[in-house]
Amino acid sequence: MPDAVRAAPHGGYDVLRKWDSPSFDDATRAVLQRRLHAVPPRRFFTEAEFAVLACACARLLATPVGEPPIANWLDADLFAGRGEGYRAPGVPPMGEAWRRGLAGIAAQAQRQHGAAFASLAGAQQDATLRAIQRGEAQPAGFGGLEPAFFFIHVLLKSAAAHFYAQPQAWNEIGFGGPASPRGYVRLGVGQRDPWEAPLPHGGKEAR
Repeated sequence: MPDAVRAAPHGGYDVLRKWDSPSFDDATRAVLQRRLHAVPPRRFFTEAEFAVLACACARLLATPVGEPPIANWLDADLFAGRGEGYRAPGVPPMGEAWRRGLAGIAAQAQRQHGAAFASLAGAQQDATLRAIQRGEAQPAGFGGLEPAFFFIHVLLKSAAAHFYAQPQAWNEIGFGGPASPRGYVRLGVGQRDPWEAPLPHGGKEAR
């Protein structure tokens, strides 16, 4: 079993305790080993872009910078050309959209606070991201890309997708993982299989 990841409110639940149980097969264990221990190196973004991305992900996901290494996985996707296979009208290819968006975050940080985004205190980083989310940032800094579109449909969507593929996030929401080959049986509202996380705050299960 690999090193445990952070557990949270579901009674100390840790999905990785099921490592050798029927919940995980060899394919699942191999995927989780890669996610936990085979962190890809930075290969797509510049060092400055990567620093902005890592800090932005940490503020959005309320995690320490680089824990989990969401920016590395986003970088790996772009380096390998992985994506959804489509883009909205008027939006550049994903790699270019990311570069413009991260440049826009850097420009907005300078505009609001007169410093590099990665050097700002957390509250200042939050204020910078909030201005972008609300569409209050200058589009010129984003190379013509709509700031709020980048925040919602590129940065936040991608960061959240990678975060909720991590066992750390599964612990926090009480998710039992892919459960292959065991499978889920009790699927009704308020129901749970006995090997799933306990309901938080003393909640009662449906019978």
